[in-house]
Amino acid sequence: MFHPSTERLIDYWRDKAGDRAVPARSSVNPGDFLDLLPQVFILGRDGSGRFPVRLAGGFVTDLHARDLRGEDALGLWALSHRLEVKSALEVARRRSEPMIVTADIRATGAPSVGMEVLFAPMSGSDGQIDRFLGLYQPIAMIQRLMGRPASELGVRRIQGLGPANEESPRLRLATLHGRRIA
Repeated sequence: MFHPSTERLIDYWRDKAGDRAVPARSSVNPGDFLDLLPQVFILGRDGSGRFPVRLAGGFVTDLHARDLRGEDALGLWALSHRLEVKSALEVARRRSEPMIVTADIRATGAPSVGMEVLFAPMSGSDGQIDRFLGLYQPIAMIQRLMGRPASELGVRRIQGLGPANEESPRLRLATLHGRRIA
């Protein structure tokens, strides 16, 4: 279970994909999720394994304190996590499935803040999967950064969501005070 905003954008992505593996970039209308636009970003993918930022909402640019257009998105991650994120993006692209990174926003002199980062693959006009619709969704109080810009993002966990028609795993066992209740 993810933050409701993350779930909403995943549902939107799945709706726009319809019977296709992924939605076309041209089918995604930012007017359909205006309230999330500050947190939304779009990445490209070029042949050399770079993921340039094509578009970044106000929250995303404010968090990093700069215009990110054209920057390789992998550079926003801690050096020790870049290969892991790059591999996960390639897997999400090949499998045509969204991926969520539960991450830490790190800023100098401030405690880290948890965030969900959604990467949902999209196809370009040539039909190739070469873009990602993304969302930065804080899962803790962003004020803990004390107005300091993010110096890097760190990976806590990476989770692929599987194809849209794949059933989510269901809870099979629950306990209360050590006793099985379901």
